Amino acid sequence: MTPEHPPVIPRKTLGKTGIEVSTVGIGTAWIGLRALADGTTDRHLDEDLAVATIHAALDNGVRFVDTAQLYLRSMSERLVARALRERPEIAGEVVVETKCCRFPDYSDYTADGAKRSVEGSLERLAASRIELLYIHDPPKEALGQVMGKGGALEALRKYQAEGVVGHVGIASNYPEDNAPFVETGEFEMAVVPDAYSLLNQVALARIFPAAERFGMGVVVATPLERGLLALGAKGARERNAEFYARVFTPEVLAHVEKMEAVCARYGVSLLAVALQYVVRHPVVTATIPGPRSPEEAAANARAAATPIPDALWAEMEPLVRSWDIVAPRQ
Repeated sequence: MTPEHPPVIPRKTLGKTGIEVSTVGIGTAWIGLRALADGTTDRHLDEDLAVATIHAALDNGVRFVDTAQLYLRSMSERLVARALRERPEIAGEVVVETKCCRFPDYSDYTADGAKRSVEGSLERLAASRIELLYIHDPPKEALGQVMGKGGALEALRKYQAEGVVGHVGIASNYPEDNAPFVETGEFEMAVVPDAYSLLNQVALARIFPAAERFGMGVVVATPLERGLLALGAKGARERNAEFYARVFTPEVLAHVEKMEAVCARYGVSLLAVALQYVVRHPVVTATIPGPRSPEEAAANARAAATPIPDALWAEMEPLVRSWDIVAPRQ
């Protein structure tokens, strides 16, 4: 149910695309996944829960949805389409971005792979046009293939000329893979995971300077460091949590407590500071936390709209630094 007075989330324009989005969106890689009762690491996809989570974001002012062919073995795109179909009164206000060339069981960065990917996404999203489309997770070793003759970018440029695709971006999960593509200047926007947060400043070295140079818009993924900056240090310890692809030492948790103390003095949540911190950078347009429940989605939206005084930012700035928290590749 839509709140009587939904939060007013700020909006920014995504670089040179000219597309305006809410500064906090919703990532849909994990929506609807429930742990099985047998205690294994397997997950069951609850489609109704997934749609309810998207609805909670939309009903609380979010107007930006991130999905991909890869996510939930391609079900994410279908669930996004269903969620929008069930909110016809606001569907036209929502910007959806998706990604191509990484299939659930393999990747294909050729022109043919891009075509198969785009055609599948159009069908699953029930759309005739994809406004924001990213080449998904190409390793830096595939730069020549992606950019060259017969590569994915060639096919996407044709789709652009036909009006099927609006804008083409790059989205690689690892900063060392993302940076070379951003530095080509061939893309209008980038999704940047694992590289920018209150605890991670890796993007400042190569990705953000290149994006700024070429007028690219940046969408920051993993702003909450897999949930630590939402739970806080105490919450993480109480849950005895293991965080996906993250290693948090006692020193990191102690540092997060210092940040929480600053937030507490101003009556602002660490969640609000973590989400708004990343979009304060001039090259960053939006961030896409991935809530697992309607409650988390609504909390993210409210956090995005929370007023934060300048004095808090001034106290927080000396505490922001990079920690070696991203787990090594397997």
